Amino acid sequence: MGGEYPRGPGATRGGAVLEAAAWGLLAGSALLVGALVGYLVRVPRGVVAAVMGFGSGVLMSAVAFELVGEAHELGGLLPTTAGSALGALVYTGANVLLARRGARHRKRSDGRQPSEAEQAGSGTAIAVGALLDGIPESVVIGTSLLAGGGVSAVTVAAVFISNVPEGLSSAAGMRRAGRSRRYVFGLWTGIALVSGLASMLGYGLPVGVSPVWLAGITAFAGGAILSMVADTMIPEAFDDAHLLVGLVTVAGFLTAFALSHA
Repeated sequence: MGGEYPRGPGATRGGAVLEAAAWGLLAGSALLVGALVGYLVRVPRGVVAAVMGFGSGVLMSAVAFELVGEAHELGGLLPTTAGSALGALVYTGANVLLARRGARHRKRSDGRQPSEAEQAGSGTAIAVGALLDGIPESVVIGTSLLAGGGVSAVTVAAVFISNVPEGLSSAAGMRRAGRSRRYVFGLWTGIALVSGLASMLGYGLPVGVSPVWLAGITAFAGGAILSMVADTMIPEAFDDAHLLVGLVTVAGFLTAFALSHA
């Protein structure tokens, strides 16, 4: 495949950039919604874990059918495989560094998140880790607009649905670690805004690149997201809902699959 990835007929650049930002902000706002519930309401850990498992299934389905599948159609097997592997490698490397600074359990709702007194700088590491988790999801929302047929509703829905339990579980853990409301809600509000920016960049930066490179970019995000699910979401779900985690994860997977074929 060669040439530029097609743009939609009659689409204005400025309008599309703002649309990408709006969709990214919408999906990112689910983190704040989840954080509000997780911080202000004492949700049973089993419920948090079950919802986290459901969100994991939703994201895995989106990666399989929306991101990796689309990347393969655009550029074939080689850029899809290379992009996915590189995304997983970069995410894992960054996550290892952040884990050493206190962000290992940033999505945990139990007491394993360290307080600032227990590990200085852990608050900053958790904030950076939350950004690391959210940016790939938002970028692919923006890239989905490049086809010219509007944003991928399935991708937005998948990110939104999965963001609610992420914000809920992480904020519950932050409350247990003694972090203030200002820190928690300031963090998730900031990440929601960054999500809009990342989606905007996901639309703007790849314009003019060949479909092969766009396939690599899409697959890179997919590999990073899949690594994030396996490393931070599924362990949280399994710890407190291990007898049901397989069932609720499949339910999330099938929900997103049904949306993609609706």
